[in-house]
Amino acid sequence: MNAANPVHLTLTKKTHSCIRLEKDGRTLVIDPGGFSEQDAAVGADVMLVTHEHADHFDEGRLRAGMEANPAAEIWTLRSVADQLSAAFPGRVHTVGHGDTFSAAGFEVQVHGELHAVIHPDIPRITNIGFLVDGSLFHPGDALTVPEQPVDTLMLPVMAPWNKISEVIDYVREVAPRRAIDIHDALLTDLARPIYDKQIGTLGRTDHGRLTPGDSTGL
Repeated sequence: MNAANPVHLTLTKKTHSCIRLEKDGRTLVIDPGGFSEQDAAVGADVMLVTHEHADHFDEGRLRAGMEANPAAEIWTLRSVADQLSAAFPGRVHTVGHGDTFSAAGFEVQVHGELHAVIHPDIPRITNIGFLVDGSLFHPGDALTVPEQPVDTLMLPVMAPWNKISEVIDYVREVAPRRAIDIHDALLTDLARPIYDKQIGTLGRTDHGRLTPGDSTGL
C-alpha cells in the first residue's frame, strides 16, 4: 500500500544517516552523527536522534545546533536524552514507540523499540524510528515497519547488521512510493551500482540515492 498525497517537504541528504527536512521556513534534522558534517544540526529547529551509536548521535554536533538556536529542541530516546538534558533544561524530550508529538510545525510519530541484531553476542540497544508528517520514515538502525503507509522510506542500505536481501525485503514490506538511501557512508563507489541495480530491480518501488548536499522535494 502506498501513501496518498504526501505533504510538501524538502529533503536534503547529509553524509551517512543524517537528513534535513524543511517546511515553511522551519528545519528538522535527524541523526547528526559522527560521520555527518560538523554543522549538520546548525540551523535546526527540531533535532531527532534514533539511537546512541556514534554514527547517529554526536553530542558536539547536537550542542552546536542547540547553541545556534536557543529555541531548538531535541526528541530522542532515554539513552541519548540522559546525556543532554542537564545542559539544556526543558529542551530535550524523551520519547518511545507509540508516542506522537508536534514540533516547529512538524508532526512526528515514533515507531520501533530495538536496534537490529548485529551479532547474537552483542546486546541489543534501544532504537526508534521517526515518521514525519505521515510521509517520510527514518528507521535508524532497524528494519521497522510502521503501522501505516509510508510515502518516502529512508533506506539503511549498507550496515554491519544487514545484507542486501534483507534490505530488498524491507522495501517490499514497507511498500513506499519511493526509497532513498541512508546509512551509506561505508558503501564504496564500486559497490553502489550493484546495490542500485538490485534494489531498484527487486524492491518494487522507485529507488534512488542523493549525494550529500543534494535536495529533493517530497
